[in-house]
Amino acid sequence: MTGPLNNLEQLDEFVASRYDPSKAEDQFRDHSGAQPGVREFYRLNHIHQTRDFVLEKKRRYLGLDKTRMGIWEALEYLNTLVDDSDPDTDLSQIEHNLQTAEAIRRDGQPRWFVLAGLVHDLGKVLCLWGEPQWAVVGDTFPTGCAYSDKIVFHEFFRDNPDYGRPEYQSKLGIYEENGGLDKVDLSWGHDEYLYWAMRDYLPEPALYMIRYHSFYPGHQEGAYDYLMNAHDREMFDWVRKFNPYDLYSKAGEKVDVRNLRPYYEELIREYFPEKIRF
Repeated sequence: MTGPLNNLEQLDEFVASRYDPSKAEDQFRDHSGAQPGVREFYRLNHIHQTRDFVLEKKRRYLGLDKTRMGIWEALEYLNTLVDDSDPDTDLSQIEHNLQTAEAIRRDGQPRWFVLAGLVHDLGKVLCLWGEPQWAVVGDTFPTGCAYSDKIVFHEFFRDNPDYGRPEYQSKLGIYEENGGLDKVDLSWGHDEYLYWAMRDYLPEPALYMIRYHSFYPGHQEGAYDYLMNAHDREMFDWVRKFNPYDLYSKAGEKVDVRNLRPYYEELIREYFPEKIRF
């Protein structure tokens, strides 16, 4: 996999550090120590994620006509994202996702919550279908309206073609106040893609976790509340509940995939058919 990051874990580490609960609030937006690869990732993301780009990706992928896979099969497919040249981790994608799910299970959360932890990153298969990193991962943000200064590296938006379109640079842009996030075109990535693949199978709180877990300007920084409706705000309590498991459950110690697999295959069968569309 080529791109500004050596591996996707670099970005995970940056985000986890950015929202470290031990950090003072005024340090959250201090990105001076970010690695050059992370800065380059966000530069590309903020330049190229126009609303037209988002709409084109939705047309390309949301028909879910790429393939059909079972959930565990998809997790194994995602394993090919492991970068063998990375000296800092040898954990597979299955192990990363199991760490998240196991942390949720240890806390006695509902079974659907545990399952959401297991599957929430499956949309990263977009990398394996030729999409660049900046179109798969990273903080998501609304397109078609003004960019909040609470978006990480927001200064790079000055080179986005939408920055020069007045209809996209007012507070509401093309949207209605409190019209609901379902009507907002967030930047494209694995969250939105996986939401569409999962939406017929999981409870609504799990779907919110999947769809908005990378919308850090919204659920962590409090930006764009004026685009949300009352139901979004209620559901974002679940997104914020999920966030610490996503950021802080990954550890160097491996989980025992072989022993855990029967439990998770049973859990998968409870909610999913043998194969679903991707």
